[in-house]
Amino acid sequence: MKAQRSNSLFHVSEIQLSYYPNFKASERPKVTSSKEAYEIFYENWNLGKMQLCEQFYIMLLNRNNKVIGISEISTGGVAGTVVDPKLIFATALKANASQLIIAHNHPSGNLSPSQQDISITKKLTDCGKMLDMPVLDHIILTSEHYYSFGDEGLI
Repeated sequence: MKAQRSNSLFHVSEIQLSYYPNFKASERPKVTSSKEAYEIFYENWNLGKMQLCEQFYIMLLNRNNKVIGISEISTGGVAGTVVDPKLIFATALKANASQLIIAHNHPSGNLSPSQQDISITKKLTDCGKMLDMPVLDHIILTSEHYYSFGDEGLI
């Protein structure tokens, strides 16, 4: 936000949000399963980094589970990446999302969630509940398969 000086008082500029989708609402894919979420993430993932470093993405959905967009949140190293809830939910709010699915890859190919994966999932689902923006699933991707927290009853 930019402060402007006027008559010895400071005024904060208004924040304006705009939304210009690149495709029609009827063309948006609808997510009804973890497999569909995995396939959409995989199609939009930076495959050159899938086995190189860990990345974290979010899928933004409307109330009808149709995809509004996918956003890369972070890229890290071989064993982890930074996941900032403020950045995730700021992105979701700016896109006017109603719910989201989170995902990250494991370059090692191991699909088992780490304790850090479980902790960040709980933190993000709690944040989503507070904002009335549920986190529907957390997908761990590899180049060959996926793990769904939702399918395993962890969300």
